[in-house]
Parts: sequence; C-alpha cells; structure tokens
Amino acid sequence: MLLLVFLAGHIPPGGPGSAAAWSATLPQAAADDTETARLPDVPGSDPPELTPAAREAIRKGLAFLAATQNRDGSWRTDGSSGKYPVAMTSLAGLALLAAGNTPTQGPYARNVSGAVTYLLKSARRDGLIAQLEEEGHCMHGHGFALLFLAQCYGMEENAQRQAEIRQVLQRGVELTARSQSAAGGWFYTPDAATDEGSVTVTQVQGLRACRNAGIAVPKRAIDNAMGYLERSANQDGGIRYRISDLRGSRPPLTAAAVACWFNAGRYDDPLARKALAYVEQRLRPGRLGGIDAAGHYFYAHLYMAQVMYLAGEEKWQDYCPEMYKALVRQQNGDGSWDGDYVGSAYGTAVALVILQLPYKHLPIMQR
Repeated sequence: MLLLVFLAGHIPPGGPGSAAAWSATLPQAAADDTETARLPDVPGSDPPELTPAAREAIRKGLAFLAATQNRDGSWRTDGSSGKYPVAMTSLAGLALLAAGNTPTQGPYARNVSGAVTYLLKSARRDGLIAQLEEEGHCMHGHGFALLFLAQCYGMEENAQRQAEIRQVLQRGVELTARSQSAAGGWFYTPDAATDEGSVTVTQVQGLRACRNAGIAVPKRAIDNAMGYLERSANQDGGIRYRISDLRGSRPPLTAAAVACWFNAGRYDDPLARKALAYVEQRLRPGRLGGIDAAGHYFYAHLYMAQVMYLAGEEKWQDYCPEMYKALVRQQNGDGSWDGDYVGSAYGTAVALVILQLPYKHLPIMQR
C-alpha cells in the first residue's frame, strides 16, 4: 500500500528555495515571531492530555516547519522518486492550522498564507492542483490540497482571496468527481481509469471538507466512494489495498477507511465497527517498525489518531498517552520527525496534526 512514493531529502542551505531565502523575504518582526513563537495560551483551554513534554514537542515542531518553508511558500521532499510539493505543502499547512493559526491570524499566519498562495498558483484550469514534477503521482497531493484549502476557506478574511480559494476548490471537486473510476475509487493520476485505497481516502476527505465548507460536491461521488471502501472490506474487518485485490487486509489503510466512515457520521456502521476492532488489535503507538504498519507508521497513525479521537473520550484516553509519549521520544533535536522514509516535512506535519487534535482547530477532524 502506497501513500506517496517519497524518499527523504532537504533543500541545500542558502539555495534559492531555502529556509534562509524564505525568511529573508519576511519583515524582521515576522521572522523574529517565527523563532520565538509559542502556542497561544488561553486560560483554562489547554486539553489535559497535552503534557509539558508534548507542548514543547509541538512548539519545536512548528518552529521547524516555519524555518524550513521555501521562499515560494512550499515544502518539498527530495529523493530518487521525485518531489511532491503540493502534498507536502498541504500537510505542513494543516499542521500549522491545527495549532490555531489561520492565513491572517496567529504567530505562523504568514506561513499559512504562503502555503495557500503556493497551492492557488499550483491549481490548473482543469481543476487539478499539482506541479509538473509530481504529475506521475499527483492525486494524493490534490486530495490533501482540497482538505487544506477547504479548512482555510472560512478563515480567509480577504473577500477576493476567499473567492479565489472557492473557485480553486470548486474546480478541484469537479476534477475529482470526473476522475472517479467505475468502481468508485481513484488512482495516482486523474486519467488512470482505475483505483486503489490510499488515493481514494484522500479524495473522500477532501470532498467532505469541501462540502462542509459550502462547496458543491456531487453526492453520487461520495456515495460511490464509500461503496468502494465497503466492497474493499475483508472478512477479518480489514480493508485491502484495492477493490480488485483479493490479498490480505492492510491495517494503515483500514484506519484511513474508518476515518472516512466517522467523518460521514457513520459511527455505528457494522463495517466501521468491525474495521475499528481490527485496527485496535494491530496498530499500537509504540510499534514504530511493526509489521502491522508495514513501514507506514506515520501514515497509519495520521488516521488512527483521528479514529480514536472521533470514537470518543474513552478510546482516545486509551490511545493518546502512549501515542504522545512515542512521538515525544521519536522527535529529533531540531524539532523534526523522520516520517516513513518520506522525510522531515512529512513526518513533522503528521506528528503535529496528531499531537494537536485536542485543540479542535481542524473542523474535519472534530467530534
């Protein structure tokens, strides 16, 4: 099962797209804010699960993302498989939103706004949100971009900019709808006419986020996609890689499918409950290299954390302490996380989304 075909990599210090170049374009006050920023402290609002160690991990992680954003507003992953700037930028942007930042408010508002600008510039007339360098595997990034921009849409205070986001989202939804396979799923490119589970999940969450933001989304597209996930279920409750694949269940993909069911409010769906029981037995926070995650630990827990949070307080409290301790333990000294051999932008963004779920700043991931 493939989330994105990434290998870790970094922009060389001082290069044209480097963090130093990006910081040089900011007013001095904004650059200083980036270095000293802390999460906003609202009396009585800190969730109890946010230990001092977890809060410090969040602070360092946010600072790392801000310091490594490129001058054009993007984050990239370099490696032998190529660069995926739309996916990385969308995920990093979600991590900053999860801290309570918006395109106009918060210590990292300028970084969020830069990410929005980059994604708007990446949007094509046909609706696809992608850069040329990622055309071979562009639909993951397209789905993440829909998710991020839909969260930003209601936060944008400039009417013209909001209208631009709306247009990009509407065109993006239309691209997703017409790219759906006959079975109800999606594949790595919009013209593939086939499907697999991990891309399908990104489109489902992107479509739902757009719908929640008031963007017109064809009901049939979501219904067919949910049907795809249902028909991908195995007898053990897990979800297989693709609907036509008769091989075993994939725990990371199963967690992602449960998140889609819960996003749709289908908490009591028998398939969702059976899939939840399946992943609860197989995806524990401490198993960094466990066979159940099959090398996709960060991917698995990006969705597992959402699932356990949405499942209610009892399940969240059973999952959260161990997950938080694991993430604090895995963080690097510079504030980053190395995620699934994809790289530090990816790992850091995913870790921060997980850690910041209790702040309830991402509407799509709220109970």
